[in-house]
Amino acid sequence: MTQSTPEAGKGPAGIGQEATVPVPAAAGGGPVSHAIFRLARLHRMFAGQLLRRIGLHPGQELVMMHLWELGPQRQTDLVRLMDSDAATMTRTVRRLEQAGFVRRRPSPTDKRASLIEPTAASHALRRQVEQVWSHLEALSTSGLTDEERAAALHTLERLEQNLVRAAAEGGDVGDAADAAGAADAGGED
Repeated sequence: MTQSTPEAGKGPAGIGQEATVPVPAAAGGGPVSHAIFRLARLHRMFAGQLLRRIGLHPGQELVMMHLWELGPQRQTDLVRLMDSDAATMTRTVRRLEQAGFVRRRPSPTDKRASLIEPTAASHALRRQVEQVWSHLEALSTSGLTDEERAAALHTLERLEQNLVRAAAEGGDVGDAADAAGAADAGGED
């Protein structure tokens, strides 16, 4: 088992807030990444609890949001929209179909493809999904001012852009680690 430092679990210096998961010493070089891990885990847990109450699992509501907004879509288009993979989307659509929230119909323009469309039952679900997302937003941002919410959103978008850019450039983890090490070494003249 990994031993953590006496400072493990503490937030940034001076803040003194406990992390929900102890930060192992080995994660000391990635405090932001560890915080993202913890936040994503908790966010998904709460989302799962709230969505299960309305008969959905995390991720299914996002597929439904796209279908409600865009109308019928080919499954390959949903994969692209969601930045998913074909196997995951197949399972998601199958489960939504079994629950009665989507149906497949032949594409009028491509006989090889079928379109996934929301059912009338799913339209009744839309308001509940919107309420779940509003509740999740309130839980996540409780106690933040409007300015803090805007700053948090901006920071999260920047972090996402960094990773999207890294993925587009080949995203070699070794290159990123080498660049970080070079930046650290170069900054101490």
